[in-house]
Amino acid sequence: MFKNLIVYRIDPAWRCSLQDLEQALQAAPFLPCAATQAESAGWVPPRGQAHGALVESVGGQWILRYQQESRLLPASVVQQRVQEKCAAIERESGRKPGKKEQRDLKEEARLDLLPQAFTRHSGVWVWIDPQAHWLVLDASAQGKADAVVSLLVEHVPGLAVALVDTAMGPQAAMAQWLLTHEAPAGFSIDQECELKASDDSKAVVRYARHPLDIDEVRQHVQAGKLPSKLALTWDGRVGFLLTEALQLKKLSLLDTVLDASAGGTQAEEGFDTDVALITAELALLLPDLLDALGGEASTLAARAPATGSGLQARAPATGTGTITGPRQAPVDSAPDEAPF
Repeated sequence: MFKNLIVYRIDPAWRCSLQDLEQALQAAPFLPCAATQAESAGWVPPRGQAHGALVESVGGQWILRYQQESRLLPASVVQQRVQEKCAAIERESGRKPGKKEQRDLKEEARLDLLPQAFTRHSGVWVWIDPQAHWLVLDASAQGKADAVVSLLVEHVPGLAVALVDTAMGPQAAMAQWLLTHEAPAGFSIDQECELKASDDSKAVVRYARHPLDIDEVRQHVQAGKLPSKLALTWDGRVGFLLTEALQLKKLSLLDTVLDASAGGTQAEEGFDTDVALITAELALLLPDLLDALGGEASTLAARAPATGSGLQARAPATGTGTITGPRQAPVDSAPDEAPF
């Protein structure tokens, strides 16, 4: 379910019930592209059931599903249609269309071709931990994550989020771990790594299925090639690739977790089981990872109280951008389900 993580901190001052969030998401449901529409995006039921809820709560964890549809219209196809239109005008009138007319013809050609274009679908899982104030997106690219977060803050009153920041940068920490051949407490270094030179050469060295506790790796780091990716295992339970941007890629639950959860799950319970498994592990992994990076340095985290999941307030921020949504009136009483 969650394979590539981009992690945000939710402002702990935000107040929202499950019902209020559902109502907010109803303002932006996913609708397929119209005939002349190039792209469409919105929220779909996470369970995949028609007319289902747009936010599901499993063990107090909130799960959303963002979906995007894009029409695939190659530029070469549009240009060919424009050339055909220009040739027809030249035959009929004996003149060549000017630049402005060609631009108009290009837009006309695009509108003509869009209804015939194939469509491509993509989706992003979204996890909100209302107690630990996490917003976690299953996105491999920051651009896609930005689109999802923008849609959320546009429609959810009072929502403010910021990318998680740490006192020690992931790249500096990974370099230290490789130099000392020693992983932080609770983690082990696996057999995948990417090192990039910081000089003009832009040299890249990649290791795959290769031990990293060797002098060659240390020599590369000492020579100025810094790690942009490093494979880690947490507590023998979760494997992932940590990046210099504090993203987690190739996330996988290991046999220790899967074997413990095996046994007679009904098909209709699969969604709940998947959500319960991954969120339970991540709720423990993320605080440990931030501790390994010197603790959180986000303005939002600095105001966050200690929670049941073990995440505690960190030092004041050194500065990450905050994305905010519409203002929300104060809530006098706690919401019915999973309040902040």
